[in-house]
Amino acid sequence: MLDGLNLFGFLLIALAAMAAGLVNALAGGGTLISFPMLTFVGLPAVSANVTNTVALCPGYLGATLGQSSDLRGQLRRLWWAVPAGVIGGIIGGVLLLSSGEKLFRQLIPYLILLASALLAVQDPVRRWLVRRTNGAAGQSPAEGWAALPVGLAAVYGGYFGAGLSVIILAVLGLTVEDNLTRLNALKQGIAFSTNIAAALLFVFSGPVNWSAVLVMAVGALIGGALGGRLAGRIKPSTLRWVVVTIGVAVALIYLVR
Repeated sequence: MLDGLNLFGFLLIALAAMAAGLVNALAGGGTLISFPMLTFVGLPAVSANVTNTVALCPGYLGATLGQSSDLRGQLRRLWWAVPAGVIGGIIGGVLLLSSGEKLFRQLIPYLILLASALLAVQDPVRRWLVRRTNGAAGQSPAEGWAALPVGLAAVYGGYFGAGLSVIILAVLGLTVEDNLTRLNALKQGIAFSTNIAAALLFVFSGPVNWSAVLVMAVGALIGGALGGRLAGRIKPSTLRWVVVTIGVAVALIYLVR
């Protein structure tokens, strides 16, 4: 027994993290698998969320580095986008730690339903963004005001996080003129800064289950590698709807409990 988890519990969260890594590599929404499993094996809700946030950091870093070439020429944006993500992530993390176990557990089903809804509208949001940003390029000197809505989205990311990428991408599409590829790269940088800020707060202030973090990190890396190999063989939209269905089912289970 380690940190309150037995070997069977570690096996379950390793498999869940592997599934989450695979899903994130192909479609997104892996948190809807990994977080509920952490609570299922007995971690308190806040500890499960904190642990999940810390364990996901390598994935956000990898996604950001993978699109680093599309961040070239966006340094001025990063000067307002990264601080907005950091501040929002810290505020969201503080809200999580101060809200307490009882309130957060009551909010879980609604947060999962919200994340499932965001995942469900991901494709329509992308299609709308493609139409809106088609041919757009460059940056306006007045777009720094977008730091406010980005920061508000980051607060949600620091508090729970599932579906954060969809929110940020939609906010950027409404406030920043550029093509989708560059906006997606900017989104990755914001999501990473939000996640790392919340994770650092949790490392020093939150109930992180480090054994679970290690197991999940290994599982997520294996799942991500499998997802890379399966890319092109599995339709992302189909997998996405499977994850949405799982999320809704999990939310209903929490509501009944």
